[in-house]
Amino acid sequence: MWRSPEPRYDVASAIAQGGRDYQEDAITTDFPFGMDSGVAVLADGMGGHAAGDVASKIVVTQVYSELKFQSANFAAFEKDIPAFMRRAAKGANGCVRDHVRLNPGTRGMGATLVSLVLVENRMYWMSIGDSPLYLLRDGTLRQLNEDHSLAPQIDYMVEQGLISAEAARNHPDRNCLTSVILGGKVARADCPTDPFELKLGDVVVVSSDGLQYLEEPKIQKILHKYRRRKAAEIAGYLLEALDDLADPDQDNISFSVIKLNHMKPVIRKIVAKPTGLIETHSAPATRVAALPDAGGAGLDGDDPAEADPDAAAAEAERQAELVARIREAVRAEILAELKAEAGAAAAKTAAAERPAAEDGASPLGAATEPFIGPLREAPVRSGPTSDAGGAGPETGEAADQDEIEREQPRAASGGRA
Repeated sequence: MWRSPEPRYDVASAIAQGGRDYQEDAITTDFPFGMDSGVAVLADGMGGHAAGDVASKIVVTQVYSELKFQSANFAAFEKDIPAFMRRAAKGANGCVRDHVRLNPGTRGMGATLVSLVLVENRMYWMSIGDSPLYLLRDGTLRQLNEDHSLAPQIDYMVEQGLISAEAARNHPDRNCLTSVILGGKVARADCPTDPFELKLGDVVVVSSDGLQYLEEPKIQKILHKYRRRKAAEIAGYLLEALDDLADPDQDNISFSVIKLNHMKPVIRKIVAKPTGLIETHSAPATRVAALPDAGGAGLDGDDPAEADPDAAAAEAERQAELVARIREAVRAEILAELKAEAGAAAAKTAAAERPAAEDGASPLGAATEPFIGPLREAPVRSGPTSDAGGAGPETGEAADQDEIEREQPRAASGGRA
């Protein structure tokens, strides 16, 4: 069995409730040992809104499931990863809309989204809302994704000298979102087409805005100080710093720390199995065997012991009888059509031969042989036509016309001669 010498990624996630009554963040990561790609998805439910926790779980579940489904295609179709991520976000938005439609009491629920896909050292992301994606490189911390809130505008006002930094930090509209997943139109989304290339020594942190209760210089200091430690240790130090703040208004916290362990070339890429492929020269396929009823409950919660085997057998017999009746009806219909066609052909041939027979001449001027059809015998014309000895095709047509003319008076007189 092939194994990578060490995992390509070092990943650790953390989540805490903070000073809130409920946990409305959701996060999941998937970086399997032996693969050179991975996925991280985070959503921050809109605090104070109806069912923010439900919204964040819906978003994470739907986005992750779509990206996981496509994960075997990441290596072969890497250029399509941004399209996969946009489609996943669109599906999550649709699921939120459907949930609100079925549960009107949750109207107004929503969530931010940050999803990551890493392929070797290349990182793709999709973000909606204000959840930050941080990168520490060479001792400097910066946010890679767009901030879809009023915070950038408020910070710009500080740069222009319109308000003080303290006023900007405590501005009541600072966390007002300009784009979020609500089940309606998503105003803005950040999903670069080209990947961001990571280097050894980089530390990536994807988080909810709860981490931003620490000021960025403090986050930078912690990440830089412990950059050579395992991701789990870095996550622990960040949580410890938030605990030390003891802020009673601390928002929910969720984040994931991601580090690159090595940049060795891929030994064996993961590829998707082609649809419809049936392997004939591989290991034996897994088979399914029906065991005697052990009295356990099935997946749907029904007790198999309550099932009626006699009813199942009767239903199978009924279905078999129905199939047999259908087959017999189709067979009878086909036979009836064949008989009708043969009878029509025989009648037409007999009508054509009757006038010639009354004159004592063969309608073809030559001997005829009976034709054995599928249901009855019917004479047919055979052999070449002769200009001297008998009627050709014109004579046969005239005979048909005479027969028609004889039938017309009968029809007019009600069938009497």
